[in-house]
Amino acid sequence: MTKKYKIVLSILLAFSSCLLTSCSLLGSAKSTPNIRIASQSSTESQIVANIIAELINHELGYKTTLLNNLGSSTVAHQALIRNDADISATRYTGTDITGVLQMKSVKDPKEATAIVKKQFKKRYHQTWFPSYGFADTYAFMTTRSFARKNNLNTISDLKKIASKMNAGVDSSWVNRQGDGYSDFVKYYGFDFKRVYPMQIGLVYDSVEAGKMQTVLGYSTDGRIKSYNLKILEDNKQFFPPYNCSMVVNDSILKKYPKLSPLLHRLDGKISLKTMQSLNYQVDNNLLEPSVVAQKFLEKNNYFKGADN
Repeated sequence: MTKKYKIVLSILLAFSSCLLTSCSLLGSAKSTPNIRIASQSSTESQIVANIIAELINHELGYKTTLLNNLGSSTVAHQALIRNDADISATRYTGTDITGVLQMKSVKDPKEATAIVKKQFKKRYHQTWFPSYGFADTYAFMTTRSFARKNNLNTISDLKKIASKMNAGVDSSWVNRQGDGYSDFVKYYGFDFKRVYPMQIGLVYDSVEAGKMQTVLGYSTDGRIKSYNLKILEDNKQFFPPYNCSMVVNDSILKKYPKLSPLLHRLDGKISLKTMQSLNYQVDNNLLEPSVVAQKFLEKNNYFKGADN
């Protein structure tokens, strides 16, 4: 074998080796699972979606793709139906019962959960996971000083002074059927002096500034902590339960068996107070949802052992 031939042969072998390595890498990349996670436009939904993504990345090494800022639960639902997404990060029992399922509102939390679990499995071949541990529901609130002055702890306590109060409410709530303003008045037996529909982001500013004596906001909103507001207990349970869970296509759970036990680590692990705090870190401290999610999981050691 001549020296020239040996050189050519060496080059060809090296080139072949390179091709084989590249093909191997490409094959490896293709075989790596990519889990697509849908989130809505709220701070809460984006934080939870990032928690799910970080948990999957860290524990399983799977890739994840976030589909952010979907406008509503219905849009997120359609993303799963069309197979554009595998996981819907934040879904709420009360919202999906009246929205996606087109059923009458259900007041009892256990009954509501049973309905969505059964119907989503039957109709859509999707698994409704257990609640994260919090419910994001409508909540009347006041400043703490106003609550102390008037001895307010429950919504019923407002009745004695409601005729003198201005109330700021989410504009989408005023005309809702079943749990909107007119039904609220009948249910609790009192009305406010005047009700001001407004964008949800403005209600907190208005009560903090004293323009409104009470406002209707969301129970997990980080601005409750920012403005040190007091949530009044819905003592008559007027508002339907809005327990928050993830919803996952059964097809992806079947394809990747390790996914289900990992996702179940989050069952009951995010309390109302914790979710308020996580939202606060984004809305008030201006941290990115991905940063807040990573810190939360690191603090809790990725809930290791919860699925064992």
